[in-house]
Amino acid sequence: MAVHNGYSDLGFAKVDVDRQKRRGFAEVIYCPGKTRLQLEEIARELIKHKQSLLLTRLDKDDFAYLKDKIPGLRYNAQSRLGYLINTPKACRGMVTVITAGTADIPVAEEAALVLRIMGNRIMKFYDVGVAGVHRIMGKSGLLKRSKVIIVVAGMEGALVSLVSGLVSCPVIAVPTSCGYGANFRGLSALLGMLNSCSPGVAVVNIDNGFGAGYFASLINK
Repeated sequence: MAVHNGYSDLGFAKVDVDRQKRRGFAEVIYCPGKTRLQLEEIARELIKHKQSLLLTRLDKDDFAYLKDKIPGLRYNAQSRLGYLINTPKACRGMVTVITAGTADIPVAEEAALVLRIMGNRIMKFYDVGVAGVHRIMGKSGLLKRSKVIIVVAGMEGALVSLVSGLVSCPVIAVPTSCGYGANFRGLSALLGMLNSCSPGVAVVNIDNGFGAGYFASLINK
């Protein structure tokens, strides 16, 4: 497939094979809505151009199909990520990933794996929400070693304001769809995080662990 203006035209997709050189990481494949054959063809085109491969929201049945077509493809079921990665340049800074509850871990693991794939050092503190605030307060010394922190929380999303008030580094907030009816599938957490009174907080979309990990990696570089 010929490359025109930095992309390969597959007809159904224009694969940005220039992105790794331009932005430091290859185009990422969002899997829902694509057929298995489309996923395979896009992945093969990226590999052909010596690009790293990262497939988000990949279900296990599609992975079972792809692993026979793409040697070396790996999969993390909890974060639903498929990947085949060239060795990235290591980042010196530490990125910390925090969850309010255990139910938030799948989204946090998506962020954490993206961070690892992009060459970041990470530290994790899970299930340290504000219902037992002593659990995170006891880690304040470790938090201050971070260059950037990701906070993943559902319910009312209050943990991000608390964490941001303890540190001087940027904090990325990830609202999750965990919560009862008035949580509105993450909307209450999203609005709570957007209205945080602590400066230095940026908010990504509901359940967007990938976006948080990618953004944190850019900061860490």
